[in-house]
Amino acid sequence: MPEQTILIISQTFSPDPAAVGQYMTEAAIALARRGHLVRAYASSRGYEDTSRVYAKREDMQGVDVRRLSFSSFGKTSILTRVIGTASFLIQVFVVCLLTPRLAGIFFSTSPPLVGFAAALANIIRRVPIAYWAMDLNPDQLIAMGKIKPKSFIARTLEAVNRFILKRSKLVVALDRFMVDRLLARGVPESKIIVVPPWPLESYLSTEAGENPFRVRHGLVGKFVIMYSGNHSPANPLRTLLDAAVRFKDDDSLQFLFVGGGSGKREVEAAITEHGLTNVMSMPYQPLSELKYSLTAADVHVVSLGSEMVGIIHPCKVYGAMAAGKPVLYLGPATSHITDLLDQHGFGWKMTHGQVDDAVATINEVRRTDPVELAHRGEVGQRVLRQTLSESELCGRLVEALEKAFGVPAAP
Repeated sequence: MPEQTILIISQTFSPDPAAVGQYMTEAAIALARRGHLVRAYASSRGYEDTSRVYAKREDMQGVDVRRLSFSSFGKTSILTRVIGTASFLIQVFVVCLLTPRLAGIFFSTSPPLVGFAAALANIIRRVPIAYWAMDLNPDQLIAMGKIKPKSFIARTLEAVNRFILKRSKLVVALDRFMVDRLLARGVPESKIIVVPPWPLESYLSTEAGENPFRVRHGLVGKFVIMYSGNHSPANPLRTLLDAAVRFKDDDSLQFLFVGGGSGKREVEAAITEHGLTNVMSMPYQPLSELKYSLTAADVHVVSLGSEMVGIIHPCKVYGAMAAGKPVLYLGPATSHITDLLDQHGFGWKMTHGQVDDAVATINEVRRTDPVELAHRGEVGQRVLRQTLSESELCGRLVEALEKAFGVPAAP
C-alpha cells in the first residue's frame, strides 16, 4: 500500500527567519527522520523581505518543500497582507483537497486562519488535522485595541477560530495560561497538549575565543542589554527605551535591538529623537549568525504585554537560556516567564511603565558580579537542557502528531 503523506502548511518556512516557520521546519524534519513522508507548502517569498525568493521546490533533509507563488506581498499595509493571505489560503485549500493519501494536516498561525482551509478539508476528506496555536485571535487584536470585543470582525474571527478548534483532533498550546483560554472556548482537555517553542539549539553552539559579533559591532568592553526577535505591540518596549534615554551619556552600556516587526519604528524613532548613541537597531540575523549574536549579550530582555498572558508566548526566553545568558523580564507579574524565574531564579523582573524601577533594575544587573551573572545564565541553560530542550519538546510534539494521525514511526 502506498505510503501516506503528512501535509504541513505554513506561509513561512526555512530559510525564512520568521519564528513560526523555523519551528514548523524543525517539526517537519523530525517527522521525516522518523520515516514519514512529509510534504510542506509555504510561500515562495520572504515574510518580512519579499525581495527574497526561495526555491520553488527542494528536498530539505527528507521534507518535500513546495513553495507557492503569489502568496506573500509583504507587510507594508493591511491590504497587501490580506491579499497575500487570501491567495495562500485558496492555494493550500486546493492542495489539501488534491494531495493523495493524506495521513493528516498540520498547521499553525502563519498566516492567521490558515486552519480554516485545513478544517474545510477535514470535513470534505475526513482527514485529521492538528493545530499548533502560536497565538490566539481575536484575543490578540482585542488586547492591542485594534478591534472591539463585540465588533463584527471580532465575532467573525471568534467563530472561525472555534470552528478550527472543533475540527482539530489535536490542539497544541504553548503554556498553562493558553490552555485556560482554550478550555474556556470549550476545547476538551483530552485534545490539548502543551509544547512551547524550543530553542534552535543546533544554531547556538559556540566556539571558544572572542565573539566576532561583539568585535564587528564595537561591543567589546561594553555591558550589552539585548532584545532579539519580533518587535511587536504585543511585546512593548517603551519602558526599556525610556530607560535607555536615562543612560544616554553612559558609554559603558549598550542597548541592542535585533530583529524586525512594526515595533522597530518606535526603536528607530527614539534613537533619532534623543540622539541615542547607546542604542543600536539591527535586522534579523541569519541563522548562521545566531550563535554569535545571541551570545554577544550580557543579559537578554524578554517582553510581554500586560494583556497578552495566554494569548502569545514569549519564546525569546528560550534563546537566552540556550545561549547561557540571564534574563531581564519586562511584563506582568503573573506569566509563564515569572513561573520560570520564580522557580529557578535566572533573571530579574521589570514592570511596564515603571521607568524609575527599570533604571534601578538595570543598574543592579550591570553591577552584578560577573561570576553571579554567569551562574544565572548557567542555571537557565541547565533548566532548558533538562526540561525544555529541542529533543524533549520536538519529540513530544512529533509523538502527539503520530498518535493524532494514526501513523506510527517506522521501526
